[in-house]
Amino acid sequence: MTDSSGQLTSKTGWITIDLDAPEASGAVAKASVRSVGRSAGRSAVRAAGHDDDAHEGFDVLELEFAGVRAQAVESGRNRMALLAACFLAAFVILGFRVLELTVAGAPAQMADGAPAHAAPKAAVAETGPVHRAAITDRNGDVLATDVMVPSLYVDARKVIEPVATADKLRSVLPELDRDELIARFTNGRAFQWLKRQIGPRQQAAVHALGLPGIGFKREPKRVYPKGGSASHVLGYVDTDNLGIAGVERGLDDMIRTASSAESGPVMLSLDMRVQHAVEQELAQAMETFSAKAAAGIVLDVHTGEIRSLASLPDYDPNQPMDAGDAARFNMATRGVYEMGSTFKVFTAAVALDSGAATLDSRYDAREPLRVAGYTINDYHAEERWLTVPEVVMHSSNIGTAKMVLDVGVEQHRAYLDRLGLLSRPELELPEVAKPLLPGQWYEVEAMTISFGHGLAVSPLQMAAAGAAIANGGFRVSPTLLALRDREPQRERVLKPSTANAVVDLMRRVVNEGTGGQADVPGYEVAGKTGTAEKPGRGGYRRDRLLTSFLSVFPASAPEYLVLVVLDEPKATKQTYGFATAGWNAAPTTGAIIRRVAPILGVRPVPSALPGPAVMEAGLVR
Repeated sequence: MTDSSGQLTSKTGWITIDLDAPEASGAVAKASVRSVGRSAGRSAVRAAGHDDDAHEGFDVLELEFAGVRAQAVESGRNRMALLAACFLAAFVILGFRVLELTVAGAPAQMADGAPAHAAPKAAVAETGPVHRAAITDRNGDVLATDVMVPSLYVDARKVIEPVATADKLRSVLPELDRDELIARFTNGRAFQWLKRQIGPRQQAAVHALGLPGIGFKREPKRVYPKGGSASHVLGYVDTDNLGIAGVERGLDDMIRTASSAESGPVMLSLDMRVQHAVEQELAQAMETFSAKAAAGIVLDVHTGEIRSLASLPDYDPNQPMDAGDAARFNMATRGVYEMGSTFKVFTAAVALDSGAATLDSRYDAREPLRVAGYTINDYHAEERWLTVPEVVMHSSNIGTAKMVLDVGVEQHRAYLDRLGLLSRPELELPEVAKPLLPGQWYEVEAMTISFGHGLAVSPLQMAAAGAAIANGGFRVSPTLLALRDREPQRERVLKPSTANAVVDLMRRVVNEGTGGQADVPGYEVAGKTGTAEKPGRGGYRRDRLLTSFLSVFPASAPEYLVLVVLDEPKATKQTYGFATAGWNAAPTTGAIIRRVAPILGVRPVPSALPGPAVMEAGLVR
């Protein structure tokens, strides 16, 4: 319709039906028609009957009901509208919940099946669970990794019967304290741990109880597939997955960063094939010689990479608190000891490198040496003049002490410092000890230190210093990380001729001296024995020995160093009553080299080859 100005208009009509009007035969309910024009205002037109003509002239017709029955219809319509609104709200809530699950991942779940989203965020650590990258050996063998496990918690606001809940929960987890549980169930807190990192069977049993307020939250747990193997290297973590010991603590930032960056596992320098062999041979030696403890190190003398580092007794890092303090003590890096005659190779190196002696220099070892009220004797007394090779080969304390006097106190100390024997070594472990230095350092101290008494160092320090002799004179930094394409840190501390000459002396110790039981045909083992009396009340104890064997192989071109240390080994019938290094540490070293040399790819060499050629370390491998 259009108005007088030509504008489009419309008219709406309402038909009012009285549902309560009495019906007559052929009659219909009363109805009225009202009209409203958009432009003309409102006018009323009434029709006495139900006449189709009354509807004409309207663009829109709407029904309007009146009466009590109409009110009932209207009330029903309101209820339907309310019900529809409830359904709509429910669908909206479900939609948001699905979106939350999609974005945030699976949430914690209550033991009674109800969602745990009501727990406030403040109840959980703001940073969330700590994830750690896997740790592998140099061949990719997994040594440590994370697995997701359930942990049990309570929302005390939802616990209905605290006492009954505590009793039911203890039927599955009897180790939980009943009074403590009841206290936690009644304090009104939204989030409290009950037991961290439970097993799947325990989770299923708790879930079957259907206890309101009891829920599970999945978090990472550190597992060590190799058990106790390399445990002193790996260390362990706490229940929050934070590093506590070993590389887990020493490399904590690297391991956590590698996990967040998804850059792959942290690769160690260890070779677990070598590690297993070393651990087994050390365990055998401990049993055979009734030793209290043992340590072993296999080191690449050119790169400083540690292929094996073992300390026995060891422990299972999956359950570190089940072990005693002795088992968790890392003898190879944390223990410091007076190492005995293995120190004589360093004294010889210092004398030759400084020019204080040559291989032909001779020392009078016919009688004990008396100095400052002390008497220095030889265990294997030759009672004659000895050359430098003979001093080392026969392990003469007298000859070594006189040799260091020719070097001089200050120069001797400076060389030991350059070899890394007077400072704490750097390694990716927190359990690395400082050496114990004498309170004063005069001639008598220099003389006793020359044969391994009066200065206590760790086996790790011994191995690192020994590598400088084996690799042609370079001090290398020992490391537990695989270098891959990185260059090792090296510093020259000895002339190549000096280093090679000392290796030749060590080879003679095995061929002609006290280290014969360390020899392995085809691998030219060179080494030096060390037997030291341990200090105790009133002085040194003859019945408490620390024995060691420092070795390198093959002597013609050394590649690896092996150090074995035994704590308080005992004599046996097979050793003819002797408990010195030549009878226990030396054969243990030979057994290790026999097993690990093929694994390390060292080819056997003809025994007729001469000693190491004079060379720069790293040019010949």
